[in-house]
Amino acid sequence: MSNAQSNEAKYFDLHTTGIGYLNRIREVKPRKGSPFMATTIAALRGSSDDVEYTYIDCNVVGAEAEKLVRRCIEAVDADKKVLVSFRIGDIWADAFTYEKGEKQGQPGASLKGRLLFIGWIKVDGETVYEAKPKDNASDSDQSGEKRKAS
Repeated sequence: MSNAQSNEAKYFDLHTTGIGYLNRIREVKPRKGSPFMATTIAALRGSSDDVEYTYIDCNVVGAEAEKLVRRCIEAVDADKKVLVSFRIGDIWADAFTYEKGEKQGQPGASLKGRLLFIGWIKVDGETVYEAKPKDNASDSDQSGEKRKAS
């Protein structure tokens, strides 16, 4: 049985959205492959009276996201509070073993993902960037997430 759509690639996207602080903006130069921009986001969760943080190491993907993160390097390096609304794709846990320090030899894990989108940026409480709403509302909503019936 032949199906014309059988050659079409299909993907399942896992998107995480939230608000968090940008940290450790850096250019990663792997031994193999092309250099890429990376950052760690301290994502806020829990009650606003007792905020907790979840740290997610992100590869910055997409020209717009990279441009916005690059604009924040100076503020992050100056220890300013750079708060962003974000969308991270396809998070996963990366297991490792501590190589030095008091946890040397112990197992650890970090969350990793791909920073896809920044909705707005605030530096020390002042809004310095807001994404423009998309005109094409039929394909996606303003956050860019496609809607599907369940």
